[in-house]
Amino acid sequence: LGRLSSIIAKELLNGQQVVLVRSEDVDMSGSLYRAKLKYANFKRKKTNSNPRHGPFHQRAPSKILWRTIRGMVPHKAARGAAALDRLKCFEGIPHPFDRKKRMVIPAALKVLRLRPERKFCKLGDLSNLFGWKHQELISRLEGQRKVKSEAFHKKKVATQRSQKATAKKVKVSAEDQKVLEAAGFA
Repeated sequence: LGRLSSIIAKELLNGQQVVLVRSEDVDMSGSLYRAKLKYANFKRKKTNSNPRHGPFHQRAPSKILWRTIRGMVPHKAARGAAALDRLKCFEGIPHPFDRKKRMVIPAALKVLRLRPERKFCKLGDLSNLFGWKHQELISRLEGQRKVKSEAFHKKKVATQRSQKATAKKVKVSAEDQKVLEAAGFA
């Protein structure tokens, strides 16, 4: 969570638009029990005279992730506020982004950063413990999306194979070949 957030905070401050999807699957180092203790401690912090004045303790994974990034950005300055406006966080992968190419941040991958015997937990599980009500819904919608995505990928691979096969079968006449070589397409 922290490694990912720090890299994203830097990208935002450099002017990059960032959309975070599947925030419920973000890994945190340390056991779920430890994360639960930390979040419970954070939940205790409130305005004594009137708790409605804040600080506010969001339960949704996307909001927890957003707040973690906010802590790494000078959000009270214009530059930081503009950076946070360039950030969007979502649980699952909602409609416009499910068709777009996605990328991971290698410097924040559990496989590359955490030793195999170390404990870790998911942000969605922590949120669920503290009152986030949509874990089953998001997992069901993600299951449906993955089925569609798999079908699309198979279709795409099949069309690419057929295009390569037809490109190999095409015969080019000698004079056309000379024109192609002159243009640099040999």
